[in-house]
Amino acid sequence: MKRSGPLLTLLAGLLLALFMLSLNVTTGTRSTSAGNDSPAGAVPASPAPPGKATATPGKPSPSPSPSRSAVPDGDYAGRTDDDSSAVAVTLRDGGAVAYFCDGRDQESWLKGDVEDDGSMRLTNEQSQVLTGELAGKRIRGTVDMGRREYGFTADKAVKPSGLYRATAIVRGAEVDGGWILLPGGRQVGILKRDGRARPAPRIDPETGTVTVDGKQLTARPVTP
Repeated sequence: MKRSGPLLTLLAGLLLALFMLSLNVTTGTRSTSAGNDSPAGAVPASPAPPGKATATPGKPSPSPSPSRSAVPDGDYAGRTDDDSSAVAVTLRDGGAVAYFCDGRDQESWLKGDVEDDGSMRLTNEQSQVLTGELAGKRIRGTVDMGRREYGFTADKAVKPSGLYRATAIVRGAEVDGGWILLPGGRQVGILKRDGRARPAPRIDPETGTVTVDGKQLTARPVTP
């Protein structure tokens, strides 16, 4: 009986060890299974491919704005058919300004638009009218001054020929001068001092300078 006691104790310890070993194995398996949420054999979903970028074409470059008129810019100067007066016309960007002058006491400033065919009708507040048409390098037309109508021909001018004007206050008086420089060096112009007209003094064709009542002014090319 004394010998069976130790054997029973050893057997009980061995059974306890086997039981604990079996419990550890079972627990470890369950823990491993619990750590994987995905079912067996499941294939991870591949990330969706990025959407194909659609190239947005850039805005086309704006085309150059068409000119207001097909008529080229230019300066024109000439005489009336009766050779009594001079006429100058300046064309810029589809607009026109003109000056009629007899060099003594009669003048007229007119302005307006030029049509694509070269025709023009220029007017002012005094109801005076210049009608003309550009053909090649020449403008042919008429100036209606109210009491009389003048036909004229103005050829394309080369600088310094063309239309000039100067305005200023000289010795307390308002001075306004207009000049037409014709080919060959001839000048026709009127200078108004407080509204009273007289023949204009000559201007320097290279610089546009002119002396009025002892003061030097500068006449500049006229544009619409």
